[in-house]
Amino acid sequence: MDIRALLFDVNGTLIDIETDEGLEEIYRAIAHFLLYQGISLHRWEVRDLYFQIMQQQRVQSSEMFAEWDAIEVWREFLHTKASDYTRSLPSEKREQLPLFLAELHRGISRKRLRLYPQVQETLDQLRPHYRMAVVSDAQSAFAVPELCEVGLAHYFNPIIVSGDYGYRKPDARLFQQALDALQVRPEQALFLGNDLYRDVFGAQQAGMKAIFLSYNQSNAAYQNIPPDYTISRFAELPQAVNYFMKLE
Repeated sequence: MDIRALLFDVNGTLIDIETDEGLEEIYRAIAHFLLYQGISLHRWEVRDLYFQIMQQQRVQSSEMFAEWDAIEVWREFLHTKASDYTRSLPSEKREQLPLFLAELHRGISRKRLRLYPQVQETLDQLRPHYRMAVVSDAQSAFAVPELCEVGLAHYFNPIIVSGDYGYRKPDARLFQQALDALQVRPEQALFLGNDLYRDVFGAQQAGMKAIFLSYNQSNAAYQNIPPDYTISRFAELPQAVNYFMKLE
């Protein structure tokens, strides 16, 4: 096979991350901050409205695999609860508040952020030979800063994030966005992910060969979806790529 590009899932594949959106301190901190924007709410009111608006986004979407938009959640939140004082804030500040709140929410909810073993070394080995992209179910407000923090953002162009499109994996259109940007055909690219349904099935639906990274075993219950190749450590990726390169 003429392999020219490698596409990657992020969380659970490249990055070992743990978040907890149920933490009380998230909503306490945001409630305290909102007070200074003219919005007085108890922390549980912040929490409940946040999840309510997120769910409304998904319900109102016409997509089969609907994705939510964190910044739009907070924009709607502020619109719903704005006081006269909130509306009197400088327009530049009001425009930035939804992004700031999305980042604040994510930052407090994050408990762990680190690379899996041998990720950077393996990417360094492969980068001179292949174009690389990311296709992630995430929010750009979170995914791009987190990739920068662990030193990976510069490896990938494009970085395709589902929150920017309104649909998520396994929707084949998300993978196609990356293929189009890379200017490669599906049969010229491989996808690596840790989820048999969203990653493996999704990539295969887009016409790509899919490598399953089994060390995280996400959605391992989908045993009726056979990957094209399975590895148990990230460092085995060059071996997998070589396998496909030798295929006719």
